[in-house]
This record gives sequence, C-alpha cells and structure tokens, in this order.
Amino acid sequence: MIKRVAVRNFRRLEEISIDLEAKETVFVGPNNSGKTSATAIFRSFLADRIFSIHDFSVSKIKDIDGFGDAGNGKNLPAIELDIWFAIDPDKIEFGRAFGLLPNLTDNFEELGVRLSYKSKDPEKLRDAYLSAYPQGDGGKSTKRLSEFLSQDNNLGRHFETTYASLEKKDGEIVAMSLDQREGKALLQTLIRVDFVDAQRNVNDDEGGRSNRLSNAFASFYRKNLEQTDAAAEAHQVIDENNKQLTEHYEKQFDGLMVMIKGLGVPSINDRQLQIVSSLSPETALRGSTDLLYVDSDRDHKLPELYNGLGFKNLIYMAIQARHFHSQWLRTAENRPLCQMIFIEEPEVHLHAQVQQTFISNIWKVISQSARIEKENSLYPQLVVTTHSSHVLEATEFGKIRYFRRCLLKGEVTESAKILNATQVHSLRDFKPKPVDIEGQKASEEQALEFLKRYLRLTHCDLFFADAAILVEGSVEKLLLPEMIDKCASRLGQSYLTILEIGGAYAHRFDELMKFLCIPYLIITDLDSVSKAGNHATCRGDKAEALTSNASLKKLLHVTTVAELQALDAPKKSAGAPARYISFQTAVLVSEGEANQSMLARTIEEAFAYQNFSMLRAKKIDLGKPIPQGLAEAYEAIYQRIKSDQFKKTDFAMSILAGDSSWAVPSYIKEGLTWLETKLHGPAEMGME
Repeated sequence: MIKRVAVRNFRRLEEISIDLEAKETVFVGPNNSGKTSATAIFRSFLADRIFSIHDFSVSKIKDIDGFGDAGNGKNLPAIELDIWFAIDPDKIEFGRAFGLLPNLTDNFEELGVRLSYKSKDPEKLRDAYLSAYPQGDGGKSTKRLSEFLSQDNNLGRHFETTYASLEKKDGEIVAMSLDQREGKALLQTLIRVDFVDAQRNVNDDEGGRSNRLSNAFASFYRKNLEQTDAAAEAHQVIDENNKQLTEHYEKQFDGLMVMIKGLGVPSINDRQLQIVSSLSPETALRGSTDLLYVDSDRDHKLPELYNGLGFKNLIYMAIQARHFHSQWLRTAENRPLCQMIFIEEPEVHLHAQVQQTFISNIWKVISQSARIEKENSLYPQLVVTTHSSHVLEATEFGKIRYFRRCLLKGEVTESAKILNATQVHSLRDFKPKPVDIEGQKASEEQALEFLKRYLRLTHCDLFFADAAILVEGSVEKLLLPEMIDKCASRLGQSYLTILEIGGAYAHRFDELMKFLCIPYLIITDLDSVSKAGNHATCRGDKAEALTSNASLKKLLHVTTVAELQALDAPKKSAGAPARYISFQTAVLVSEGEANQSMLARTIEEAFAYQNFSMLRAKKIDLGKPIPQGLAEAYEAIYQRIKSDQFKKTDFAMSILAGDSSWAVPSYIKEGLTWLETKLHGPAEMGME
C-alpha cells in the first residue's frame, strides 16, 4: 500500500506531505485549496504524463525567469512527487519492490520513489531561449523564460521525468537515481492509478463532453464480461431475434444489477433496469447497448434520459469503480502491487442520504468485484475529494485530510494577502488536551469524542469554510447574518460557518481551530455572577463580580468582570494566531440630559442597551413596560431578561420581523470588524 506522498512545486502545492489510509482517505477544504491539484499530480506523472509551465508553483516562476536572465542552474526548479510504499518483506511482493532499494539496507518496511519533472540540460535550454529571444542592452530578453516555455511545446522539449529511489538515513531522505527506462517500468509494477473525474457530465446526449450511461455499460461489457465467441453466432442471434441477445445481456449484467439495486437510490423503487439489444450485425461485436427503465407491471419502457442525474451519476461511479478494480485484478503480467482510485466530488446531483452512504456503497461494489475474481485480499486505496458535509459526516475523523490556503514560504503574514500555497493537516494527528476547568473534566479521548459527536450531529461544514464564528446560542445565530450585513458587509464575500456551541464549550473547539489554522471569532457572554456565596447571577456592573463563562476563563486567563473590561483588542486576540474573543463591554446610554453606563451580561441585554431609544419608542418589545429613569430602566431590563418568562428566541424573531434600523451591539461589531479585516484587509476610505 501507499503510506505517504509528498509534493513539491506543483501548482498550489509548494511543499506538502499527505499520509494515506489503508482504505479510504477523504480530502476536504475550501474552494481552491489544492485538493484537485493533489490528484492531478498523479495524473500528470502516472497517466497523461503531460505538464505545462502553469503547473509550476507561483513562487518558482521567478526562479525560472531568473535562470533565463542570469543562467544560475541551481535555481531551476523541478516538480517532484515522492511516493512511499509500505512493503511486507515476508511476501512475494517484496521481490518486485526490491529494485527501489539503492543498496542493502535494514529498512525493508518503507520504500520510496521520487518522480521529478526537471530540465534535461539547463544550459541547452538557456541557449535555445536566448537564440529565440536575445538579450538587449539592458541584459533582458523581450520575453521571459517562462513565456518561452509556454510556447510550441518548448517545455516538453526541454524537460523530462526522472526517477530515483528513496531511503531514510539519520532522519534525512537520500535519493539515488534510477535509469529512466527502468524507473518507469518499475513504477508501473508498483502502482496503478485510476480517476473518476468530477466533470462526469452524465446524460443521454451523444454530443459534446457528455457520457451516456449506456456507453458506460457497453464499455464495461467489452472489457470485463464474456462476449459472443464468433461473429457468425452474433449475426445469427441478431438476425433471428434481438430478444436472445437481450437475454444474454441480462445474464451477464445480473451481478451488476443486483449491486445497483443495493445502492438504495429512492428513484429506483418503482421501476427496474433492463439492458436491451438495439444492434445491427455490423455493430454487435462492439457491445453497443441502450439502457431502458422498465415498469414491468405496465409493460412500459422509458429511454435513458428519463431518470434523474443523481441516479445516473451514482450508477456511473459504481460501474467505473468496479471496472477499474476488475482491470487491476485481471492484469496478466506484473500486476501493480497497489491501486489508487481517485473519486472527485461524488456528491454531484446525489440526495443527502445517498451522499452519506456513498463510500460504504462503493466498498460493496469493490468487495463484489474481489469475490468474483477470487482475490478477496486485494483492494484499492480510495481517495475521495468532496465539498459535502454529508459525505464527511459518514467519514471517520482520522481519515480526513484538511487542505487550507496559506502564504508562500518566506512571505510575511498580512491581511488580504493572496494565499497561493497549501498546507495539509491530517485529522489523525489531532490530539486535544484533557479538559479540567471548574467541574468540567474530560480525558483526551473524551474531549476528542465530544468534537467528533458535535461535528456529526450538526452536519458541520467547518472544513469547507474560510472562517468560523462560534456563538453562544440561537439568538446570535439568528441575528448574525443581518449584523454582518450591517457592519461587516465584506464578510458576505467569504464562506463562513456559524457554530452554536455556548460559552461553556468554545474552549473545546479552540484547539481544533488552531490545529486547522482556520480564522475564527468567538462571540460569547459576560455571564457575570456574584463573588459571594454560591455565585448567583448578578448585573454586570456589580462590584467584584466574577464571570462564570468557562471559555473566557480558559482562553483569556481571567476570572473577574473588571479584568475582562480592562482587556484591549490585542489581548482579546492573544493566544492564537487567528482568534478573537468578543464579549459584552459597557455602553453609555443617554436620554435627555441623563447618562447611564450599562454593562450587559447577555446578548439580549446588550441589544436592549445599544438600542435604548428604540426600546423607549416601543419598536423593540421586551414583553413588559420599561420604567422612566435610566437607573430604573437599567435594573428593569436586567430583571426582565434574566427571568424564566422571557423567551429569547421569540425576542430574536421579533427583531428580524420589525424595524431594521437597529444598531449592532458594539462588542459584536468589534469582533466582526476584526474578522472582516483578517479576511479582506482594512476597509478602504469611504467604506463602512
């Protein structure tokens, strides 16, 4: 099996390493985070063997152009793919893998090969470049070397793929060159890669880039199932009655049809599938077929286009996976030791329930193939790239590889900088610390299980977001979209996930957020309590008041309300590279000539104090009249909102349904502005 791969200088993948699981590994991350590139490099090296100048990482184009100007060949980059195999030295497979060993070594369990796409002869390349575009008086050519390599197959003419075996010595990786022909042949005996692409375009249209589902059945028949032994027999079958050939297909596809019925697609409940012959004698031996949907009760048949794209997509992927696996198992000579099947975005057109069971259904298909071929120990490694939280929900936590956008090496972290590189985080490496804070105790295993369970129950799209906002409860979650529109509208250009986790649990997510390096804002409550006795709830401005909010105490290392109020913005973002913690701060409320500082302990209080004039005008309703006088109103609002009769969700809904001229509480505006600046840079002059 393939244990690990490393990629350098390929597109966004400036330098990454990915551990692979024995069965399935799931690649997730925001758009343009490098997931497709991680599969494309296998296609470029092992399938198509085609590269373009645009496949080099952005940071390496400067080195290429610099070589064209100055001729320093040491700076001419190469695209590299390292593949590390786990090999059992006690099995016969070790004999074929032995060619990877650069010399006798004691490390038999892990063997590596490096594929490099590099210049054949740097000096010859530069001579050809300068011949085409001579340098002028200023020492510069009219075109850059990268532009020269993008023209007329110059890249393919001057670059080639080389091979080397890898071993580890004293913690360092040592590469030993292999003969190009032998290296290529050796690699073909070690690994087979197949691809179920995202752009499947499954429909019944023969034109363009579409794939008729019936063509997939026909291809499977030609390459995997028994065909008619002689042309004469096929001619006779067709001439006498197409029914005989239809029965022939029915027999051959019986196992595949049983498998498809087991996929649990809702739309198949009332109709069955049937393959019928529609051939002329001239095309019979090419296995051409039509796919019909059959209602046997009504003796009614519909052509392929009369069923949903999701149904077709699922069947197409199942056939492809079965076909690729069967082809690997049926390799007559030097069958590759392992197979990788890449499946891109399987969720396209699929119902949520089918997305959840997709991976398990594909394994059923592959298991059936293994049984038929009597090779029950030979299974491929699947790599699934997805944007579906439903696929992710059914995936073991440790099998997730999270791709995130980051700066190129050597770049200084700045807001709104273009993120041209990628980092990959294996969730198998995530180990949260035990929790022990004021009665909350959880071991490392329990803390991890809490996170896994939460992410499963909430269909969390955290792994696809540009940033996350962790909120106290339903009121914040309901009001936040309009608050963002009011005070941080540029966040509407980002993909945000809002997690309702409560003040008691934000710190449990803190380690996961830091591990994934996702920018995140915590919006939580002050939760002021009295210092005396059993720490009863109290108003935020009570002398010596404490906070009962576990996350504030854990993350900011303070216990009193006074300490929290003294924290400035830098301290609220200290402790993590991309985290900000917002909580209620005092606001000055004015009415006539009177002024009153009011400190809320919850969002509902904060909203009332921030919009006090609307409260007086009865555009905001707390369900009880508010007395005259700021001091009296302050106490009345506090008492009303903390009472059991106050319905927080109803309050939020009434805000959304009423006058929209309300102001965002200052502490939330402060946090949203921080996040907006983090993702999009400082606001331009004139922008709010």
